[in-house]
Formats: sequence, structure tokens, C-alpha cells
Amino acid sequence: MAKLWAGRTLAETSKTADDFNSSIAVDCRMYKQDINGSLAHAEMLAATGILSREDVDAISEGLEGILKDIESGALPIDYEAEDIHMFIEAELTERIGDAGKRLHTARSRNDQVAVDVRMYLRERAEDIIGKIRSLMLAVADKAEEYKDAVAPSYTHLQRAQPIFFSHHLLAYAMMLERDMGRLADAVKRMNMSPLGACALAGTTYPTDRKMTAAALGFDGPCRNSIDAVSDRDFCVELISALSVLMMHLSRFSEEMILWCSWEFRFAELSDAFTTGSSIMPQKKNADMAELVRGKTGRVFGNLIGTLTMLKGLPLAYNKDMQEDKEAVFDAFDTADKCLDVFIPMLKGVKFKPENMQKAAGEGFINATDLADYLTKKGMPFRAAYKLTGSLVRECMEKGLVLETVPLERYKELSELFDEDVFDAIDLRACAERRTSEGGTSLKSVLSQIEYIRSIAK
Repeated sequence: MAKLWAGRTLAETSKTADDFNSSIAVDCRMYKQDINGSLAHAEMLAATGILSREDVDAISEGLEGILKDIESGALPIDYEAEDIHMFIEAELTERIGDAGKRLHTARSRNDQVAVDVRMYLRERAEDIIGKIRSLMLAVADKAEEYKDAVAPSYTHLQRAQPIFFSHHLLAYAMMLERDMGRLADAVKRMNMSPLGACALAGTTYPTDRKMTAAALGFDGPCRNSIDAVSDRDFCVELISALSVLMMHLSRFSEEMILWCSWEFRFAELSDAFTTGSSIMPQKKNADMAELVRGKTGRVFGNLIGTLTMLKGLPLAYNKDMQEDKEAVFDAFDTADKCLDVFIPMLKGVKFKPENMQKAAGEGFINATDLADYLTKKGMPFRAAYKLTGSLVRECMEKGLVLETVPLERYKELSELFDEDVFDAIDLRACAERRTSEGGTSLKSVLSQIEYIRSIAK
């Protein structure tokens, strides 16, 4: 394919250089955005009198035909082209002649690619936000299904306090809410149009950048033409938001893996989202969760790679910036696939309340409640803490738990103990009494479920 930038040079580069320079294998996915951007640009050129109505009608008809043919498969992408922009412009010129050569009036590939990638990423972000909503609803459904299942909570991976398991699940829904907000914020900041900034300095033609911005769904044109073509902050922000999302999915995956282990046995994944072993017939491996956990590093790498690519670039456009798309596209592709597998995986998991209850009963996780019992009867908390810790050690030596300590022994330790101590350390009652806002009480859990559904629907 002839080089559209031939002139200053003979445009004769080696095949090796051409292959190295080409980005069409990556940016070909933006064909629709490129065509839509060109349609808006052409209409503006007609409205401002820069091009004739006749030329713009031919351009528009040609572009719409190219879009239809690409989507139907009648026009395959030519991977010998340098990029998707040149491929479409060359095809347009082939179809309509000189009018196609006029389309690039008052723009550059610098602003053209910048507007294409913003439109493409805007769509991808909305898709991811929609899938986050679906995952939040799946979490809310599971939380309601197991709303009153008593389980141990953990700090330092040591059993800590009794909770309703639904409360633990809903913590992930709150993380996902923030992920949704981060992506929406990034989209809001990037939703300014660079089209019309040209190479970097604007143009001498009487263009109407507000017209093209409105036509393409932007909030307005970028205010500085140099910034318009050199800004890739939005790529960094989006990959950063996806990195945090992936970190949350990875933490959730790690817990799912632990819960499905024989050491925990809190959950069992459906066969549809597990694999077996080639040699050990008893194995049921949580490979999908493990892959989500592993692919998180890939998205993190895209973030660091993009930051590193940008950190030393002078203004305005540099060819280094061609590397932005592969990184940000891969980050979106990876997060998208992980959500696609995580949502049905979570919907199909079966939790085991009986095993959670058993684990909760073996870890002295009501010790804080025993100390609180004494504190509420007048004993200083530190004294109550020490007495309870000594009793826990005694129970461990004798193979007891706090619920099986005789009342007589309690009374020997303190005259403040009475028969109501057993109500105070009942695991379900311990969880239910945590009525402070955001706590693990059933009322709080149901309120959280209602909240998540209200923002995710």
C-alpha cells in the first residue's frame, strides 16, 4: 500500500521497518470509531464551507459503505497498512477518488487517533461498569441467600470475631462500588474532544470544534491543542482503575480458593468453573479463580508499562505513544474476561454454613464479647481483657471452649459473672448485637443488600 505521507521522503522503508512501525494489528479494532470520527469531521467541513456539500456527501457515502463492508466481512482489514486510519483513508480514496483525499483537511493523525481511542475506551469503560453492576447484584443475591449464616471473621488470617457471612461478602460489593466510581470519574475527565487540534498547533481553517465534539458525544473540545494530542492521562487513569478492580477480584479469588480448600471447606465451586488433575483423581481445582488472581499481575504490568512509556516524553506527540493502545486494550480485555468468568462462578458457588458455624465455635471468637460483658458490668476493659485471655488459655489446656466452661468456674474468676454470661457469648447473639452502623447485625446486612441493589440496578 502506498504511503500517504510520501513527499518529504520517498516513503521507501524496509519491510522490517514497516512491520515494526505498523500498529494496525492493534488499532484495527477502532475502525468504527475512526469512521464515525471522520463522518463528524466531514460534516463540520461542509458546515463551515471548507469542503463542498458534494464532496462531503461522497465522503459520507463512501465511509458508510466501508463500515458496512468491514462489519459484513466483505472488506477484510489489510494488515500491510500502517494503521487503521491510513487503511480507511486509502480505501475511501480508492472508492470515491479525489474527494477522499480532501477528508484529511484540517486534521492530523495525531488528533485523529486521540479522538478514536477516547471514543473506543469510553465504550469499553461503560461495558465494564455494566459488568461490575452485574457482579454487585450477584454478591447481593449470595449475601441474601446466606444472610444469617454465622461465620468467623479473620485478621492476620486468624479467627477474630463472629459475623454473619453475608457481611463478609458485602465488603466486596462496597469495593466494587468504588471501582465503578473510579471508572466513571476517569471517563468524565477524558470526555473532551481532541479532534481539530491537528498535529499540535491547531489549524488556519475556520473549523468548528464544538460541532464535532457534540456530534461525537464529548462534553466539549480540549482547551489546549498541544495537550489534546499529547495527553494520555486517561489511559493511565483507566488502567489504574482497572488495576484496583483486578486487585479486588484477586482478593475475592484468593478467599474463594481458601474457602474451597479442605482446610476450610466453607464453599464448593460448581464443576463448570473447576478443573481436575491429570494424575490425582480426587482433585477439584479452583483454576478460574486462580487465573483471575494471576491475570491481575498482567493488568498491573500494563499500568507500569504505560507510566514508564510516558514519563520521559517531551511535548507533543511522539511515536512512543503508539504503545499506549496495546497496553490499555489488553487491560480492558483482561478485566472484561475476568468479570465474564467471575460473575457466573460466584452465582454457582455453594457455601456451607454448617462448616462455618463449626469453625466459628472452635476459635474463641466470642472472647471480645466476654470481655465486653465484664466491662458493661463495671470492670475496666484492660482488666476484663486480661481475665478473658487467661480463661482462653485455660480452656485450650483443658480442651474446652468458652461456652462449655461451668458457671461455677466463671463465678470463681469474678463475682460479676452470672447465668446471663452464656447469652452474652452465644455466637449468633454476638453477631446480632453488633448493631452499630455498618456492623454485622442482620438489620445492617439487609440494609447493605438494599443499598447495593439500589445503586447496581
